[in-house]
Amino acid sequence: MNILVCVKQVPDMAGRFSPNAAGTWYDEAALVFRMNERDENAVEEAVRFKEQLGGTPEVTVLSIGPGRVVETIRKALAMGCDRGVHIDDPLASERDPWQIASMIAGHARGCRYDIIFTGMQSDDRGSAQVGVLTAEMLCVSCVTGVVGFGWQDGAATADRELEGGRRGMTRLKPPMLLTCQQGLNSPRYPTLPNIMKSRKKEISVLLPDEVGLGEPLSSVTGFRHHERQTAGLFLEGDVDDLAGRVATLLDAKRGIFRRGGAV
Repeated sequence: MNILVCVKQVPDMAGRFSPNAAGTWYDEAALVFRMNERDENAVEEAVRFKEQLGGTPEVTVLSIGPGRVVETIRKALAMGCDRGVHIDDPLASERDPWQIASMIAGHARGCRYDIIFTGMQSDDRGSAQVGVLTAEMLCVSCVTGVVGFGWQDGAATADRELEGGRRGMTRLKPPMLLTCQQGLNSPRYPTLPNIMKSRKKEISVLLPDEVGLGEPLSSVTGFRHHERQTAGLFLEGDVDDLAGRVATLLDAKRGIFRRGGAV
């Protein structure tokens, strides 16, 4: 069994974001980067699957970006992946989902992966397109938003969240691509011994042109802060007084209250 898991390095969402000089994305200088949350779920599921199968399955972790993404690859290796692939692309943040998918598919075509795990979407762009585009390029089955995964008799079962709190189950055989949602599992913390072992694991470095970088189909034309239209309002006083003032404000500004009571 040959398994690929794709991870993205994203800025910590608690950081202070400001547009870059071109105004097309954020300035990375003051930001701290980490593995995308849903990609942590994808790594955990890939490693659990490997442990379930036993024998000699191999989990490869792939990430696209500048040199700093090696740190994220190392974390995945410390979580239990066997080898890494770094597509060294300093312009990765400017690539559209089609281009990112083209590089992943370009690498995967020659490796015959049975299962590919990805996060459902990234914390920064949130397009949720890369996984499905990659599956389309590889002509493999795809299930998105996976919150449950099982394996029996050479086939996988994948649970998906549907509208209205319902779930749907899909059964499929390799090759396949699954995009993982939060709640699928609880990602493990790398232990110190595994962190040390990860330093000795192989990371192959490829260039975008080597894996077949596609032409962009879209581009970012602007990046800016949300513009607040009104300032916040702070109220002080005792509870009874504040309750009445809040009700009056809501009635006047939002129409939540009407004569005769709340609606």
